[in-house]
Amino acid sequence: MTVQRDVPLSRYTRFAIGGPADVFAEAADPASFIAAWKIVCASGLDTIVIGGGTNLIVSDDGFRGVVLKLANREIRAQGDIVHADTGATLQALVDFTVDGGWKGLETMTGIPGSVGAAVYGNAGAYGHSIQERVTRVRFFDGATVREFSNAQCEFHYRESIFKKHKEWIIFSAELAMDRGDAAGLRAESDRILSIRNKKYPPAMKCAGSIFKNFLLAELPAAVAGEIPRSVVIEGKVPSAWFLEQAGAKGMQAGDIHVADYHANLIYNAGAGTARELTGIILELKRRVEARWGIPLEEEVQYVGFTGKMSS
Repeated sequence: MTVQRDVPLSRYTRFAIGGPADVFAEAADPASFIAAWKIVCASGLDTIVIGGGTNLIVSDDGFRGVVLKLANREIRAQGDIVHADTGATLQALVDFTVDGGWKGLETMTGIPGSVGAAVYGNAGAYGHSIQERVTRVRFFDGATVREFSNAQCEFHYRESIFKKHKEWIIFSAELAMDRGDAAGLRAESDRILSIRNKKYPPAMKCAGSIFKNFLLAELPAAVAGEIPRSVVIEGKVPSAWFLEQAGAKGMQAGDIHVADYHANLIYNAGAGTARELTGIILELKRRVEARWGIPLEEEVQYVGFTGKMSS
């Protein structure tokens, strides 16, 4: 366990934005994490738990309280079951399975973030999501360590039961894999990674797509009727289509930019602030709702904000 004071959270977010945390504590394993959790809860201080920081927008004022981070990173296999700790990166898990000749995660190459975040948000790409492989999730509910089956995780598009219970902390996941050809899987993974890196360069200070895509079947009929069938992908309508119609491409606020080639990509071009970033996000939501009457929903999470932006 390492404990530091006044740690800039910009160091721990993909946007490289965020003020200091009063206390930042990092645990190397679940037992240390639980011990720290109990101490913090007894103190009465406000507490949040973060993972890889890929999908976090942290206030310029930082966080008044304790930030806990679990840094367990082991990945191992037993037969065709792969065990992955929450702190391992999703890319490390993808590479482990691809190189081991297991198929099922290769389409998720290049998605930033940790295994825990991938399970939490049911991450996926190219028509596949991690829910297809998860058989068991081990987590801490604030009192005891529990395990859920796939069905108990209540996965659906970019959702899981863990989003409904943000106080639950994922420790690890088990995934059932199928055998495949390692060379073929590597070629496919590398092809997808090349495409993703052109859209989201690894050095870019961004969280990938800001807003969730829409399920065509859940859109109002009048809205669905406006959408060209050519933009519908596997029953989903990219939020980028609505954003592009609303003039999002190329928008700027200080050093916060909307990419001129992708309307659902917002990045920090230098010294952007959380205030600028949230300002653009709110304006994009306003434009889309004003034109189509549908709410954009962020994939990112907010830390250190009060009121509306904290949801």
